[in-house]
Amino acid sequence: MRHDRFQVNGNSAFVSEYQYYEFAAIDRPLSQQEMTELRAVSSRARITPVSFVNHYEWGDLKAEPRDWMRRYFDAFVYFADWCNCWLALRLPKALFRRDELQLYALEHSLLIDATKEHWVLHWTLDDSENYDRFATEDGRGWMGYLSPLREELLRGDLRPLYLGWLAGARTLAGDKLEPPVPQGLAKLSSAQQALAQFLEIDPDLLAAASAHDASPPLTDDAANIDTWLHTWSSDDLKAVVRNIASGKGQEVERQVRSKYAIWLRSQSSLSSTTATRRTVAELLEVADQAAAARRKSEAMARKQQENALRQQRERHLRQMMAQAQTQWKAANAQASRGVASGYDQAVRLLSDLAEGYTLTASRAEFDVELQRFVAPHAKRKALLQRLINAGLWPR
Repeated sequence: MRHDRFQVNGNSAFVSEYQYYEFAAIDRPLSQQEMTELRAVSSRARITPVSFVNHYEWGDLKAEPRDWMRRYFDAFVYFADWCNCWLALRLPKALFRRDELQLYALEHSLLIDATKEHWVLHWTLDDSENYDRFATEDGRGWMGYLSPLREELLRGDLRPLYLGWLAGARTLAGDKLEPPVPQGLAKLSSAQQALAQFLEIDPDLLAAASAHDASPPLTDDAANIDTWLHTWSSDDLKAVVRNIASGKGQEVERQVRSKYAIWLRSQSSLSSTTATRRTVAELLEVADQAAAARRKSEAMARKQQENALRQQRERHLRQMMAQAQTQWKAANAQASRGVASGYDQAVRLLSDLAEGYTLTASRAEFDVELQRFVAPHAKRKALLQRLINAGLWPR
């Protein structure tokens, strides 16, 4: 079933059997009038003063999510089973300059929208090849993992922006420069790790991007806040307290947090000021090296695990061979039952004995003992066929 109304990155999206929409109002709750407007769009959505949640199996939302982000909401998660997903966050306009955001914007992974008062940032993944993921996930839960990114951006943390650029870096020409690399890229927050997973960022490319980062992100600890407060005039502080006392607490909180984020970011020295910005080709080369190192490490780990399992297996076989005759008697008892389950159990015991004789004596010795075992069971065709299938008896 196809719908050409909904667009992502300017391209019409095809509606499959499943789409998930979740919106969140964070800075202020929806008014009753706004909830009524949303209900007019969907009769079965779950609508609260802080959220709108719905999924569609034969159809889609009869509204434009970008418009809803401009008018109502601060966060949005979209998930469709044709391997598309989308995160949008709305932030105060004063928080960033356009030229600052444009450094990280990419057509296929991080888009920038603007209203008079807000930036709306869109992280998108189009046409993933991870079909198993989109066949098993349904979009629920991602809002909880990803919405903390908004708070991080409000604190001036630019790592979510860099991750948006990195998600689309492979679409760029090799001579394009990376944007400024934020501090702390080598140690992502839980929400940033979730964003990397949501956008399916190549772990080797992420390792390459953070290869030269040894610095922690700038945090909003008490010392930083005290330093920042010293930059305030007494009139500014009085104005804040006056507005809080007048019942404008939420509005004041947004303004103060935005102002602090701008100051905090001005104090943060991006790694680009001390390190040369790399080209996309250089990043991809380092990513290839990281991938080779990872594969080598994984191969060594597999070999160590295989060695450990083999040693464990050999200890078991040696213990078994210390009582080999007991094993032969147990196999004979199972075969004598004359039923399929008994034959299966007998063959398992004999397979272990074959491996044990090869390890501690010789396969020839096992073959001699096996002939003695088979002699009284020669007419049990089902048992002989199982021995042939197991490679223990000639055809």
